Amino acid sequence: MSSPDISVVICVYTEDRWEDILAAVASVRAQSRPALETLLVVDHNQALLDRLAGEYKEAEDVRVLANAGPRGLSAGRNTGIAASRGDVIAFLDDDAVAERDWLRHFASSYADPRVMAVGGRTEPIWASGRRPAWFPAEFDWVVGCTYRGLPRGLVQVRNVLGGNASFRRSAFDAAGGFATGIGRDGDKRPLGCEETELCIRLTRALPEAVLLIDDRAVIHHRVPKAREHFRYFRTRTYAEGLSKALVARSVGADKGLESERRYTTRVLPAGVARGLRDAVLARPGGAGRAGAIVAGVFAAAGGYVVGSVRARRGGTTFSVAPIEGGSGG
Repeated sequence: MSSPDISVVICVYTEDRWEDILAAVASVRAQSRPALETLLVVDHNQALLDRLAGEYKEAEDVRVLANAGPRGLSAGRNTGIAASRGDVIAFLDDDAVAERDWLRHFASSYADPRVMAVGGRTEPIWASGRRPAWFPAEFDWVVGCTYRGLPRGLVQVRNVLGGNASFRRSAFDAAGGFATGIGRDGDKRPLGCEETELCIRLTRALPEAVLLIDDRAVIHHRVPKAREHFRYFRTRTYAEGLSKALVARSVGADKGLESERRYTTRVLPAGVARGLRDAVLARPGGAGRAGAIVAGVFAAAGGYVVGSVRARRGGTTFSVAPIEGGSGG
């Protein structure tokens, strides 16, 4: 099977990330295996749309689009999918840069026709220059990065992580796009899990589908100072619980929480034990990491309970629309 053409979608929403956006696009243009195109999807921000359109008006490999759906990351991604031309659509966060062989590693896995999605490894770039001593690596998902507990190498997984992921176009034909109403939508609360819900829906539509993580496909994700503080950690873990409740409502608790059970019963207790050991050995941050893990679990559990009650009462809605458009081979 020939190597697939890959379109890259970068969803953007604020001019505050202008330099990050330019760096993200530059990293795609520098790939050892070139992308077919890069699509910048602007989320209801006319000033940013106009500025980016001017920046890339002479570029043949970069297109700037307005989000054609409701405000939010899911609708932005769906806009990019519909407008793209590649056989595979890859997603890169607007505040991340991809290593040179990122797309090459993605492409190699699609030689197997069963593979419907491939994700990669996301490393944090801490604004302060290094990881806060109290911040547990088991919770790096809080800042959009690969966390301790994920399997290493090239492995089959339940779901990929959305900021560093790719999907075969036929995956969206089978399962529809990202659900709106799950994930970030312009609200101040940092919701997530839209890629988890999609991946579970995909494997239900195509039981033979294979989803992979290849940790050689690396991106580096910027973590601003505001997200290095415990206040954000607590808010994000609570929001994750809210999001997991929506996922469970959509696809059922068995699948929706399958990976989380192992994470909660095996990975996190080991992290607490490691933190307490470091505290006994007078290593910096050990007690803080153990405490943060416990606090994160309680915050996520609280969010899940609240989200489940809201879902039962019908207070939260989401929808999945088919993807129209696109001309992938």
